[in-house]
Amino acid sequence: MRSAASKTLMAHCMKSFRIKTHRPDGSYNQPHFFILNRGLNSGKPLNQPCPNCFVCLIENKEDMEFLYWLCFGLWKSKSFHHFLKGSVIPFVTIDETRKLIRESSTKASCKAQAFQKAIHALRLLDTNEQKIKVALKTIDTARQAIFYDLMKDSGAG
Repeated sequence: MRSAASKTLMAHCMKSFRIKTHRPDGSYNQPHFFILNRGLNSGKPLNQPCPNCFVCLIENKEDMEFLYWLCFGLWKSKSFHHFLKGSVIPFVTIDETRKLIRESSTKASCKAQAFQKAIHALRLLDTNEQKIKVALKTIDTARQAIFYDLMKDSGAG
C-alpha cells in the first residue's frame, strides 16, 4: 500500500499515457503520436503512422509534447537498442517500450526544469537540421542544373 506522499509524488511526476499497437484503419480523437517499433530506428517518434508502429495516446497536448520529446531523446540516445529482439528485422516489444517510457518519464518529470531546457535545445537542433536539409537539397538541385546545362550545350544531353 502506498503512502499519501508517495501517491502525490507519483501523480506529480508521472504522465498518464497508453501505448497500443496502431491499426491502419484506426482513428484517434485524443492527442497522440506514433512510435516506430521495427528496425534499427525502433523507438523513433513519428507524427504520421507507418505499418510498424505503436500509438501513444495522451490526455492533453502538454503531456503529448513532453512524451514526444522524451521518446525523441530516448531514440537519439539509442536507449531502445538495448531492447531490440530478432535477428533479421529487429523490433521492440510494446511492454518494454511502455516500461522504458514510464521510467524515463518519471525521471524527467522530477527534473522538469532541466528537461525543459533539453527539449528547447532538441527543438532548436531539429529546426536547424531541417534548414540544413533544405539547403543541401537546393545545392544538389543546383549541381544537377549546372551539369544539365553543360551537357545540353555540348550536345550530349
